[in-house]
Amino acid sequence: MVKEADPVDPSHALFDRFVQAQTCKETQQNFIELCRHLEVEPRDYKHFYSKLKDRLNYWKAKDLWQKIDKRGAHPDYEQGQACHQNKCLVLGAGPCGLRTAIELALLGAQVVVLEKRLSFTRNNVLHLWLYTIRDLLNLGAKKFYGRFCSGSIHHISIRQLQLILLKLALILGVEVHTGVTFEGLQEPSGSTGWRAQVSPASHTAAAFEFDVFISAGGGRCVPDGFKIKELRGKLAIGITANFVNRHTKQEAQVQEISGVARIYNQQFFQALQSEIGVDLENIVYYKDDTHYFVMTAKKGSLLKKGVIKQDFSDVNQLLAPANVNQEALQKYAYEAADFSTDHGLPDLEFAKNHAGHLDVAMFDFTCMQRAENASLVKERKGKRLLIALVGDSLVEPFWPLGTGIARGFLAAFDTAWMVRSWGKGVPPLEVLAERESVYQLLSQTTPENTSKNYAAYSIDPSTRYPNVNLSSIKPMQVKHRLYDTEDGKANKPTKPIMKTKPKKGKYSVRRLEDLLSWCQKNTAGYKHVKVKDLSESWRSGMALCALIHNFRPELIDMSCLDEYNITGNNKLAFDLMEKEFGITPVMRAREMTTCGKIDQLSMVVYLTQIRTALTEKHTPYLKLCLIVQPAAPVVPVVPMASSEAGSSELCYFCNKHLYVVERGSAEGKFFHRSCFNCYQCGSTLRQGGYNFLSDTGRFYCELHSAAEEEEGDEGHRGSQV
Repeated sequence: MVKEADPVDPSHALFDRFVQAQTCKETQQNFIELCRHLEVEPRDYKHFYSKLKDRLNYWKAKDLWQKIDKRGAHPDYEQGQACHQNKCLVLGAGPCGLRTAIELALLGAQVVVLEKRLSFTRNNVLHLWLYTIRDLLNLGAKKFYGRFCSGSIHHISIRQLQLILLKLALILGVEVHTGVTFEGLQEPSGSTGWRAQVSPASHTAAAFEFDVFISAGGGRCVPDGFKIKELRGKLAIGITANFVNRHTKQEAQVQEISGVARIYNQQFFQALQSEIGVDLENIVYYKDDTHYFVMTAKKGSLLKKGVIKQDFSDVNQLLAPANVNQEALQKYAYEAADFSTDHGLPDLEFAKNHAGHLDVAMFDFTCMQRAENASLVKERKGKRLLIALVGDSLVEPFWPLGTGIARGFLAAFDTAWMVRSWGKGVPPLEVLAERESVYQLLSQTTPENTSKNYAAYSIDPSTRYPNVNLSSIKPMQVKHRLYDTEDGKANKPTKPIMKTKPKKGKYSVRRLEDLLSWCQKNTAGYKHVKVKDLSESWRSGMALCALIHNFRPELIDMSCLDEYNITGNNKLAFDLMEKEFGITPVMRAREMTTCGKIDQLSMVVYLTQIRTALTEKHTPYLKLCLIVQPAAPVVPVVPMASSEAGSSELCYFCNKHLYVVERGSAEGKFFHRSCFNCYQCGSTLRQGGYNFLSDTGRFYCELHSAAEEEEGDEGHRGSQV
């Protein structure tokens, strides 16, 4: 056999090396060498791609150019002029950050991506919906990764997907800086615009001025101004494991597992438990660069197998590194993988993670987070900044369901559409209102309820979401929440807001004593609550919850609170105070756990606002009990999630068994997604697109909720059904 000769033209060889690069560093180095050889400047973003295409006359590249040109010719991009005056900073070079950057580049914007890591090392495998496969194929994914979606189940490792998208982003003129840490936003001065504070401070990215900021850095990189909602459920412990794939014939014959839940194959899970003591809710196996397994394990079996050393009610303590036996965890994951593949994978050997350790991890699925809003605008010194979230920063995925990258790409397209409107001069409030209207749909998207015409998909939401209402949220509804002006006066609600620490000397000793006495009086008799002062006594969050319960007992079930769950207690209290009374938290819930000393003056202002809000509107519960009893039973308060292990709970609507893998959640209630319907008309409800009437415990679509509220007010105001 005659070996194919190497390309004669050096640029062809450089392009081949760039395309075939298997690390982030190698990709960047080969790209720089290619640009130098062709004498094209990557920072000339407006002309870079066209110059690269003109100077690289190579048959292997032409098919890629055709795919990129076809995408770029879509009317949405207006031949790269839609956002030609916009400068965008994207935080995070994960799949969603890079996919967003590609769309912004096609719109003609200058795009800079910051990534604190130096390499792409995540072995975990992503499930792909059909539209994501079509999208990546149309962008030339096969040119960069020949094995893309070649198996029976559609998936790809995070690392390989990042490499594909990085190469595409570089070709389109996106600047990608690795090893740069984002420290925060720097507000404009008289002569400069919005900038980023970065480390190292001398990096060129520190001088980049932008009018669009996209955070795709995960749950820890949520900018100020965004509220995060926690969706709590029964304890769900996830385990991921990656094993070396040697790509042998024997390995190729082993069948993948697209997702087996206990409810659908009870015999398999019972055998797994009885034979090796591994008790799971579900398991997924994908064969990619590694043999990848993800499963949801029950706490009882983890304790019996010695994976978890000691039982704790607080999940953070339960899964703390000091409470996990790593060797037992490795054995547990190994046995589950070996049994579920019918011992078909020979010589199972754990792959290594970025730190050189065996790639097996255990984490908490109990609390999933999602942002309450997807975007906001800040204005300082007359300079506006559009801020948006994508990826895990926006909606944290539930791994066994495989929704992460599909919804992540949908959000990337939605965000690009919003930036397009921004670049075309649409008024900011209209931009925000439309983005939030679309965001209401994201958490409930499935392959079944999104458009099946994948060929027509674009950044325009109407091509992807059937019957989407782009104006379900009105500009005036976002004015007070999502438009942050310099002084905050024009666009802020007239509710109590605590933004800065109060000045010393504002409160007299008598007023402080009076406030403390009121707090003690209204928290007396509550278990684990003893108010001695106006600072440390409030750390656990129990006292704040007691205050709320004393005046609004229907909001909290005190019997379900754990005094050691400091973050959870404070999060619950802070959220209720803000939602019910408009009182902004004094600090983040987790800071009540980590801060060395609670600032008394800040707490005094916060408690003073609470006192005013509670005493003006409500009679304490203990007094209320002496005055009147309700005419009918009150709707039971749904307790906070139990930490007990268990395979199921009951659906709020149909009262049938509910398993972790199939449940939805809203207003603290858990249910089958198929049961989440309007009480009046039976139409399917979506997260963010429903109304809940607490006095009846019923959910309604927006059309019928208003009529129901009016009927309730006329029939019996204040009654509880």
